[in-house]
Order: sequence, then C-alpha cells, then structure tokens
Amino acid sequence: MSDDTHIDGHNPEVEFEREDLTPKPIIIFMIALVVGCILVALILRGMYSYLDASVNRHQPVLGPLAPRAGADTRTVSASDIAKFPQPRLESNERAEINDFRMQEEKELNSYGWVDQDAGVVHIPIERAMQLLAQRGLPTRPLTGSVPASEVSAAKEAARRPDASGMPAKRK
Repeated sequence: MSDDTHIDGHNPEVEFEREDLTPKPIIIFMIALVVGCILVALILRGMYSYLDASVNRHQPVLGPLAPRAGADTRTVSASDIAKFPQPRLESNERAEINDFRMQEEKELNSYGWVDQDAGVVHIPIERAMQLLAQRGLPTRPLTGSVPASEVSAAKEAARRPDASGMPAKRK
C-alpha cells in the first residue's frame, strides 16, 4: 500500500475552502452602501438648499407690477391667449387637427369663391375630375411656335418649292 491512503476517511483535497467570503462581510457591505447613499442624498439636499437660498438673496428687487413670489406664471387664462402673437402653441392638438381636416374636407367638397372680384371659384374635387376627364388638360402653345395665321401660312407656302403640301425642309 502507498502512504497517500488515509484510513480515517478524511481527504484534505475535498475539504471546504476557507478563503471564501462568509455572509457577514457581504451584509456589512450592503448596510454600508445603503448608509452611504442616504448620507450622499442628505448632503446634496443640504447643498442645494444652501445654493437656492444664496441665489434668492442675490435676486434684484421686483418692480411693483411684477407678479409676486407665490403667483404661478405658468397658467394662462383664455383671454390672455388672444394677446400672444402668432403662431401660438396648441392647447388641444387633436381637436385643432380635426377642425383643420374638417375645414379642408368642406372646401374640397363644396362650391365657393376664391376671389369674387376676379371671378375665381372652387368646385368639388369630384366634379373637377369629371371635367378634366371630359375636356382634357389645358395646353399652351410651344415656345417659339407661331400660332396659325394667314401670314404664317403664306410664308410657309412660299418656302416650299413644290406644291406637294409637304413642309419645306430647313437647312
């Protein structure tokens, strides 16, 4: 037999490792962490209170027409809104966009004047599409082309050396 065999059943390689942490240091660290966070929060609160008081001491004296310290200047009454210049902030976005869309739909689907003095009207879009399908798109004469007239027809005929009816070839 070899000398490595232990008769008493005790094997040193399978023992509990003594270098691991026990629960006590972990609990102490967690308690210290919580206490440290509370201390930092208290220090910051005190520092901000001191800075706020310092800023308030150095504020200039307000004029007699300025709102008092307790007044909430963020709330605006409905009568004050009309005094603000355009564009104004939206107070109810959904209602305002719905009103805008309804106005557009009303204009797209009704007859009305655009400029009564000039005689310009708007018509419903369905009717405009029907008229466009019937009449086609409006066209303009091409740039550089001369509208047909007796003079331009005579000039064109004079350029043709033959009477075949074909346009003259330009060189």
